[in-house]
Amino acid sequence: MSFTPTASAGLPESRCDGLKEIEPNLAGTGLAIGIVMARFNQSVGEGLLSGCCHELRRLGVADVTLASVPGALEIPLTLQTMAQSGRFDALVALGCVIRGETYHFEVVSNESARGVTDVQLATGVPIANAVLTVENDSQAEVRMLQKGTEAAQCAVEMANLLKVVK
Repeated sequence: MSFTPTASAGLPESRCDGLKEIEPNLAGTGLAIGIVMARFNQSVGEGLLSGCCHELRRLGVADVTLASVPGALEIPLTLQTMAQSGRFDALVALGCVIRGETYHFEVVSNESARGVTDVQLATGVPIANAVLTVENDSQAEVRMLQKGTEAAQCAVEMANLLKVVK
């Protein structure tokens, strides 16, 4: 059950009177976006990259740099180096970790995600994390284009948001 506040319920129709809201901005013109893509499970990485690059172009981003790394655990260090360069308004992490029969899946998934988050918080550069963690190849193939597209949108929106709130 969902609840939508209305004036008839004694609540204002807007979220909050006098609220200054920053609207999402997906205009990519003038932004520099860096992408780090893991080559492990390369066909999925390429699918993520395709969705991401197509959407970045559609949003008007002309300055895109791609760095590829062996696997998901190498993504955070490369993101950190790119973030510290001062050349990028936002970054995107692309890759795929597919569950196997050992605990290694959890280690790689968790440490990759933690590393990406740590870099984002330490540097102040937004990072769209599109490292898929899935059970099998089929799940990855179904998600790769959409997740790549969403990562591009996230990177552009967050780059624009941080410019406004600084």
